[in-house]
Amino acid sequence: MTAPLIPDALHSSHSSDARDATDRVGRLVRAAQSRVLVLLPSLLIIVFALHFGGGRDFFDFHLTYTPSRPSDVVAGLLSRAGRTSILHDPHMIAYLVLPLFPLCASALYALGRRVRPWVSLVGFALTLTGTIYMGGVFGMWTAFYGGIATMDPSARDAATLTLTALTAPHGAFLITTSLAKLTMAGLAVQALALVGARDLPKWSPLAVATGASLFVAFWDLDNWMLIGAVLILVGFRPMRSQLVGITQDTPCRPFQTEVPTQLSP
Repeated sequence: MTAPLIPDALHSSHSSDARDATDRVGRLVRAAQSRVLVLLPSLLIIVFALHFGGGRDFFDFHLTYTPSRPSDVVAGLLSRAGRTSILHDPHMIAYLVLPLFPLCASALYALGRRVRPWVSLVGFALTLTGTIYMGGVFGMWTAFYGGIATMDPSARDAATLTLTALTAPHGAFLITTSLAKLTMAGLAVQALALVGARDLPKWSPLAVATGASLFVAFWDLDNWMLIGAVLILVGFRPMRSQLVGITQDTPCRPFQTEVPTQLSP
């Protein structure tokens, strides 16, 4: 009479082993995602800080972006030719950081799918789409800067004309730059999906959404984007703690709820 119980016991053992393995993988993934939530904005802060020659430059705020004259850019690149590594170029650092954006978006979705899954999914898709075009933006700038820095100084006029044509705000350059903003728009949407989430301070997603919105509103203005990166970093910290605590058995309890006080008769 006991023989039929053996397959059930084996099945239970295998199920338990599979569940344990899944839990271990899940913990490793969430640990990696939690680190990305700190690493990405920290690297962005470094990238934007490298654009400033001093504190006075940081406090020079503008509401609209005015690009530097191509002749000045070319002159600066030619004057530094061969004296700095390409890895010291902030654009190259940002270019290498791009793979962290999808990882960051996946971390936010791991939280958001328990609160507002469809809103979080839309934000996730926007960030993934924008990252593709963000790669195009940084790819273009690293190619422009790296190529011009290797040119003969006698070709300065030709380099200036070429840079002017390639970075004119129209055509493929404008389309690519505009679509790259979806990266930060997606992060803002994912953060807003977490507003009111249980055990998450309300200021946390609002800080991330505000920081990401500063990127979109003040694109190419490095001091505004530096502030945005700091806000994202601050807002990510409570999310990081909550992400680490998620397990397969974590119930889906999306919103903060108050237990009504029972009135005595």
